[in-house]
Amino acid sequence: MIKNILLIGLGGFIGSIARYFVSRLNLYIDFFSIPIGTLLVNVSGSFVIGFLTGIATKSAVLSVEWRMFLMVGLCGGFTTFSTFTSENLMLLHNGQFFPIFLYTVISIILGFVAVYLGYVTSNLL
Repeated sequence: MIKNILLIGLGGFIGSIARYFVSRLNLYIDFFSIPIGTLLVNVSGSFVIGFLTGIATKSAVLSVEWRMFLMVGLCGGFTTFSTFTSENLMLLHNGQFFPIFLYTVISIILGFVAVYLGYVTSNLL
C-alpha cells in the first residue's frame, strides 16, 4: 500500500511539472484564443493513458506498480482529463453509448458551471 502511494505520488509529481511546462505554450501560441498548451496536455494525456490501457489489457508487460506510477500518477498529475477519457473508453468497450454522451455533456457543462461559480464565489471574499 505504501509502495503504491509513493509510486503514485512520484508519478504525479513528474506529471504535474510536465503539465506546467507544456501549459506554458499558452503564453507563446495564440490560435483563436484557445489555450493550446492545455489542449495539448489534455489530448496527449488522453492518448498516453489510452495507449497504456491498451498495453495493460493485451499483455502483462505493465506490472501493477508501473500502472500505478504511469497511469494513476503520471497521467493523473499531467491531466485528469485523461482519466475522464479513459472512463469513456471503458464505457465504449461495454457498448454503453448513451452513458458516454451523458457523462461527457454533464462533465463539460457542470465543469464549466463549477469553475464559473468558484470564480464568482472567490470574488465575493
